[in-house]
Amino acid sequence: MKLDDFAGRQPELRLERYFAGETKAWGAFLDRFGKVQRQFTVDLNGTVEGDTLTLVEDFVYDDGETERRVWTIVATGERSYEGTANGVVGKATGAARGNAVNWTYEFDLPVGDGTWRVTFDDWFLLQPGGALINRAEVTKLGVSLGEVYVTFIKP
Repeated sequence: MKLDDFAGRQPELRLERYFAGETKAWGAFLDRFGKVQRQFTVDLNGTVEGDTLTLVEDFVYDDGETERRVWTIVATGERSYEGTANGVVGKATGAARGNAVNWTYEFDLPVGDGTWRVTFDDWFLLQPGGALINRAEVTKLGVSLGEVYVTFIKP
């Protein structure tokens, strides 16, 4: 996909607008063979101060494990973003066009007793009615490990 393909599409997606306040999400990780490996729910709470969105994500996985990730996302231009969060290596970067945002970053993913440095290539597509669909390809050294699918709604 190319971000410019979404220019002018509605409804317009701006991360700082969509994620302000409470959001609920449901998702799954599918391995590179298409098998569901893990499912989860997420309660999100976002606050905006100036150009900065602070987004607290509380995950509950289907095996009972919980995780909290706190994002600090800064609008660096009218249609661009940078962000940091626990586990993210350096900064995540993103850009918006129309109803889409493409967001990429490296992440230290806990696996067993260690971590794998993986890359996320996230695509967010805002739908009429307010549902936000997310697909992220997860790779390690350029090799696909699988995909994450998440659906967000505003309560």
